[in-house]
Amino acid sequence: MNDKNKMKPKPLIAVVDDDSSLRESTQLLLRSAGYRAEVFASAREFLDSPRIDETACLLLDVRMPGMDGLELQRFLNEAQRQIPIIFITAHATDNAEQRARKAGAVDFLRKPVNDEKLLSAIQTALKGWKDDERRRQ
Repeated sequence: MNDKNKMKPKPLIAVVDDDSSLRESTQLLLRSAGYRAEVFASAREFLDSPRIDETACLLLDVRMPGMDGLELQRFLNEAQRQIPIIFITAHATDNAEQRARKAGAVDFLRKPVNDEKLLSAIQTALKGWKDDERRRQ
């Protein structure tokens, strides 16, 4: 088999949320849409994961025990890890949304999230990832 016939890797979407039912349902949605999906119950679990380096998009809750979503976003920015982030939260404030967007969030969605709106936001977030993949080839 030559290189042109190799399958391109599917983007990995990481879901970081302390709500187990949201993690599971989002993982099912993402896989049914053709993405690879990994779920994490906390920011620390994500940071300790070997998947961090291959994450193409991060779906992130704002309020979680321990390091919250905004703190994780700040940590990733300071570490110069350019992972597109989409916040999904039930505890939205205008201040949190402004901080998230100012720090580079692709989108800020409120729970319950419409599946089509979420998938559209992911497509927007992945535009840069796909461009990076093309440059590597």
